[in-house]
Amino acid sequence: MIVDCHTHIDFPDNQLDFDTHISGCEQADYVFVLAPNTDSNKIVSRYIASFDKMIGFAAFNPLKDKVDVESVAAVLNKGRFQGAVIYPSQRGFHPCHTRAFRFYESAVELGIPVFFHNSIPTTDAVMAYAQPMLIDEIAIEFPELKIILGSMAAPFFDQAVHIIGKHENVFGDLTVRPEKVWQTYNTVLKAHEAGIMQKLIFGSGFPAATAQSCIETLLGFNKLLANTNLPTVPRESIRGIIERNAFELLGMDVPVKYGESA
Repeated sequence: MIVDCHTHIDFPDNQLDFDTHISGCEQADYVFVLAPNTDSNKIVSRYIASFDKMIGFAAFNPLKDKVDVESVAAVLNKGRFQGAVIYPSQRGFHPCHTRAFRFYESAVELGIPVFFHNSIPTTDAVMAYAQPMLIDEIAIEFPELKIILGSMAAPFFDQAVHIIGKHENVFGDLTVRPEKVWQTYNTVLKAHEAGIMQKLIFGSGFPAATAQSCIETLLGFNKLLANTNLPTVPRESIRGIIERNAFELLGMDVPVKYGESA
C-alpha cells in the first residue's frame, strides 16, 4: 500500500485543477488532500466525494473558527473529513495558543489526527511558530493526540527528529523534494540514525512534486553515494516509508474502495 499523506489541490489562476492532481497522485493507492484554508473545506469535500482514494483533511484556524467538539465534529461529518490540518506559521498563531489547545482537546475526543503544516512558503509567515520544539508541550499535554509534522517541519529537521523520537504519537511526514536530493538524503539519514524510520510516512507535497518522482528520489539517492565513504540507509527501511500503512499508524480506518468488501 502506498499512501501519499501530503497533497494539495492546485489553484492556478484561481481555477481548480482536479485532473492534474489525479494524475500527479496516480502511483498512490490512497491520497491525503489537505485543505489550504477553512474557506476551501467545501471545495475539497466535493472533490474527495468523487474519488474513493482521496482522504480529506479539513483546515481549521483555532483563532477564528469554533473549536468546541460539536463544531469541529460538524465540519468533519459534513465534509466527510478524516483528519484536520492547521497552519500556525502561515496563519500567524502560536501552536500553544489557548484556543489551539481547545481545538486539540476536541481532536482527541473525536479521535482524529492533526497535521501541522509547518513549511514556510510565504514571506509573511511567522517562522518561530513553525518550530517543532513548540509541539513538545502539545504532545505532553495531549499524549493521545496523533500529530503529524508536515514536511518534517522544514527547515527545522533536527528539532523534528528529536520530537518524533521523544513522543509516541508524533510522526513525521517525509515530503520529498526531488530537486533537493542532498536534503532528502540528510533528512532520511538523520531519521535512520535516530531510530525513528518506523514513524515516518510518505508525502509528495503535490503540486510541488508527484508521488512517482518522490518515490524515485527516495529509492535512488543511495546510488549517488557509490564510490564514497558516506553512510547509506538500508533500502528496505526506505521502502518501509513508501509502503507504510499510514492509516494504521495514525489510528484511522482504511476506506473501503468501490467494489471491495468491507
